[in-house]
Amino acid sequence: MIGPVYAMMLEIEIKSPIADPDEIRNKLVILGATHIKNVHQRDSYFSHPCRDFGITDEALRIRQQEGNETLYYKGPKIDLETKAREEIALPLTNGEVMRTILQRIGFIEVISIEKDRYIYQLNNVEVALDYIEDLGNFVELEIRDEDIEKGKNMIKEVMKSLGLEISERRSYLELLMERARDQVASQ
Repeated sequence: MIGPVYAMMLEIEIKSPIADPDEIRNKLVILGATHIKNVHQRDSYFSHPCRDFGITDEALRIRQQEGNETLYYKGPKIDLETKAREEIALPLTNGEVMRTILQRIGFIEVISIEKDRYIYQLNNVEVALDYIEDLGNFVELEIRDEDIEKGKNMIKEVMKSLGLEISERRSYLELLMERARDQVASQ
């Protein structure tokens, strides 16, 4: 029996906060984007027992989506403009067993992030309209396994055509952790 196949790739991504997802959705229709699907994702992030992922700029998570679970490792960002980084994904046949293994070897589940994602394809760029619980609306533009400079240029073209100007390099995890720290500090 052959086990799950893993994927190792370079992910090039730019994300931008938005006020009105319908405005972006309308622009996507006008530009001829293809609507792929809508999904709900739950990302459970884990901390390493001996290494601070906040310092090393790495992440380990289990994503639940459409009845499937996948373990992801995300390496440190390798570009100053985007969130380009190595991503390794392993489909899981049993996410609870993986959680138990991670806990037994010292990993701690830190936070779970709930996300509604509306996925489109435009000029070889995946465009995701995201609503993140407790954070708000974002557009995420992503290309995988492309030359970094070529990928950045493709993403920037789509960004320009959608009228997006702000690039947010922090992950949703980083944004939510900062928000939580700010709330504690203000009390």
